[in-house]
Amino acid sequence: MSLTITLTGTGGAQLVPAFGCDCPACRRARLQEDHRRRPCSAVVKFNDAVTLLDAGITHLMDDWPAGSFQQILLTHYHMDHVQGLFPLRWGVGATIPVYGPPDESGCDDLFKHPGILDFSHTLEPFMVFELQGLRVTPLPLNHSKLTFGYLLESAHSRVAWLSDTAGLPDKTVKFLLNNQPQAIMIDCSHPPREETPRNHCDLNTVIALNQVIGCPQVILTHISHEFDVWMMDNPLPEGFEAGYDGMVLMLD
Repeated sequence: MSLTITLTGTGGAQLVPAFGCDCPACRRARLQEDHRRRPCSAVVKFNDAVTLLDAGITHLMDDWPAGSFQQILLTHYHMDHVQGLFPLRWGVGATIPVYGPPDESGCDDLFKHPGILDFSHTLEPFMVFELQGLRVTPLPLNHSKLTFGYLLESAHSRVAWLSDTAGLPDKTVKFLLNNQPQAIMIDCSHPPREETPRNHCDLNTVIALNQVIGCPQVILTHISHEFDVWMMDNPLPEGFEAGYDGMVLMLD
């Protein structure tokens, strides 16, 4: 059995390049496609099953035609994580299961007019469920809207997806300590800051978290152009790496 996670987007709502910005990171991204950052998202492949993790890419249905994936797993209902669902819902054919937190308001009129999307698969914190044999545990995160991260487990692999969040709730830290993922993909929107982050982690926050959790591989995502500029001149700590669009993590 194999578990593969592909980062399809590693930016925040602002994206990289940011509109109108002439910083070094945005200039580089306009010239070099591989430095662009789309909305934070991933594709999880477990054996033959495909799960889309968040749906903020606007042309989602062009990348993933009918029948090419089994379900969608959402972290939360902010627009930059669900905007690809708005045209997708008016498709025809089989219903698509959408798993996510029990947010009664959702985003705009998605729940009122779901089309082919089935939003009935609401999840609860720390309640394990399975997607075609892949074990998934929802993990509460710190964000301005009800948000879950996820621990993804196969028989031999364990990886945590932790975006969007500013730090982590104590219960989530304790859970990760007890379950020791091989890799963590975590929100790191900002370069090191002195002040406590409000909605998204800075590098200092992620470093402090991993000093407690002790994960050997930390992959940063939800990266802003300011953090890209900082990384042009500063190395990341050992065991940390900046994710990029198209990055693939393969686990046994």
